[in-house]
Amino acid sequence: MPSVAAEPYEFEFDPRTTALLVIDMQRDFVDPGGFGEALGNDVSLLRKAVPPTKRVLDACRAAGLFIVHTREGHRPDLSDCPPAKLARGRLSCGIGDNGPMGRILVRGEYGHDFVDELQPRPGEPVVDKPGKGSFYATDLDTILKNRGIKQLVVCGVTTEVCVHTTVREANDRGYDCLVLEDCVASYFPEFQEVGLKMIKAQGGIFGWVSDSSRFLAALQDAASPQPSAIGR
Repeated sequence: MPSVAAEPYEFEFDPRTTALLVIDMQRDFVDPGGFGEALGNDVSLLRKAVPPTKRVLDACRAAGLFIVHTREGHRPDLSDCPPAKLARGRLSCGIGDNGPMGRILVRGEYGHDFVDELQPRPGEPVVDKPGKGSFYATDLDTILKNRGIKQLVVCGVTTEVCVHTTVREANDRGYDCLVLEDCVASYFPEFQEVGLKMIKAQGGIFGWVSDSSRFLAALQDAASPQPSAIGR
């Protein structure tokens, strides 16, 4: 079985039962001029994750891996957004308000959609989620189980919030998660560092951590014809 050099130890995977999960690579979070930047965050830290994620996405498509994209956002009437979430932060411009890229975190708005480089292709499910975790109030678990998926390669933002919550949820549901450290990102470098350490701590309490280069090398090896044992 192919394996990826990772921490705390190598991550073995079967491409037939492995999915790429791209979490919340949305314009409002990642692009200049979006909601994230309006809150005073340095979105360049998140933009750094886009090129390696694009390389991983292209390679997974070429290899035939199952690919799922998630987006955080709410119904236009905000009926699925808890009042506590609406109130938190005491923002002058928050969820449902008109922001730089349309109504903030509202489904169908320009800022809610994916960045241009990482747009889904037909046949790649998009999971719209109302919370931080990708399994909460969604059909993600059903989608994965219907395809026989057992392992997840995880990219997305932000590391300490939606990525971490999703990996923890996946772990509780029996999925093995490989988080690619250069394909996830945080507005806060210290959260990025500690968030990754938490995932791989205690023998991989929530999952494994590697990077795009090592994963792509393993994926290429998995796709390469293996030498025949005949005649050795």
